[in-house]
Amino acid sequence: MTELSAQQPRPSPAAIFVAVGGLYVAQSVIGGLTMLGLPAVLRTQGLPLDQIGLVYLTVLPWALKFLWSPQVERFRLPAVGRNRSHVIILAGGVLAAAMLAVLGLLGPERLAPVLACLVFIALFTSTVDIACDGFAVETLAEEHHGWGNAAQVGGSYVGSAIGAGLFLVFVDRFGWGPAVWAMALVVLALGLPFLLGPGLRPVSATRSHVPSLAAALRRPEVRKGLLLAAIYVSAQKWGLAMLGPFLIDYGFNLASVGVLNGVGSMLVGFGGALFGGLLVRLCGARAVLIGALLLQIAMLMAFAYVGASGDVSRPVVMALAVASSSGVMAIGFVALYAQFMGWADPRQAGVDFTLFQCMDSLISMAGGLGAGWIAERFGYCVFFVCAAGVSIVAVPLLAMLLRRQSMPGSVQRQACG
Repeated sequence: MTELSAQQPRPSPAAIFVAVGGLYVAQSVIGGLTMLGLPAVLRTQGLPLDQIGLVYLTVLPWALKFLWSPQVERFRLPAVGRNRSHVIILAGGVLAAAMLAVLGLLGPERLAPVLACLVFIALFTSTVDIACDGFAVETLAEEHHGWGNAAQVGGSYVGSAIGAGLFLVFVDRFGWGPAVWAMALVVLALGLPFLLGPGLRPVSATRSHVPSLAAALRRPEVRKGLLLAAIYVSAQKWGLAMLGPFLIDYGFNLASVGVLNGVGSMLVGFGGALFGGLLVRLCGARAVLIGALLLQIAMLMAFAYVGASGDVSRPVVMALAVASSSGVMAIGFVALYAQFMGWADPRQAGVDFTLFQCMDSLISMAGGLGAGWIAERFGYCVFFVCAAGVSIVAVPLLAMLLRRQSMPGSVQRQACG
């Protein structure tokens, strides 16, 4: 049991939302730069798709961070004393920005050192994410968990708009180095609301629970969440792994892809996150997750047609890309992460939530590597058809997994605040 010190009042939900929201945006700036921005840049350099797929190796720290999450949580939540989230977040943010500065000195054509830098950046940001998730779940009262859910999903799309949208526009206008250095400054600035807000007032407590992987894996909710993540992420993310290179090959330039990513993430993605929360409250997580997959299947088959015909107008292709990568995905992942938040143990939320996210990252990495190989050898049409097939198989599996798992009322409220 955790006993909060009476002298340490709980920060307001709005303050926590702004603080952790900034951290989630910063993480997604780097994620958008890596997963969406860099592949498009590499394609303009003439790199083959199978080499571009190697970018997904940078997800490895996110897939393995469960290995050090108990140690991070034990440092962050000592048996007696103040919460140390601010220490982890400050150190990780500074190190990530420093590595981005180094990355700016390297040209994108030097793929091996670029990937090495991005792996280190992912190591720092994934460690920060452990502290950020744990802080959000434990600090927000249950009725305000929706603030954390909205900050996480909505913040990811705002960050992606910057990292995959504004970044590409900067690369097109100013070149690689200035664009990457600008992103480093953005990452540092986004950490300030936490470090100057709730991070300045760490809560003192006495804690009897020792966070551990064993305690997490003993809980049936965690085991079910891992299976849910594996099924859903493979169906929802694999088909979009080559979207950036596909748009470049279809004739879009970097600035156009950047504007598409930026507007799509900022407007459609954030709006989809809010709409997804409303749907979860009205329909439940199961219906929203299955509905999002059905929409994704239709989108992937449309992409397969575009890849085969090659004569679909660019505005239609752009609308399709925004709707699939931002709108449909946002709706589905709000439901997914609302469910995860309800299944996480507040005494070790950083560990439990990390396990769910590691499965997400591991499946994303495997799909990204396979996507580049398939697209390079068989073309985009075959790739999108295969991705649609994965989603079709996932629908009945997801329905069976959640057949007897009705979303608790508290979790439904969390998704909508």
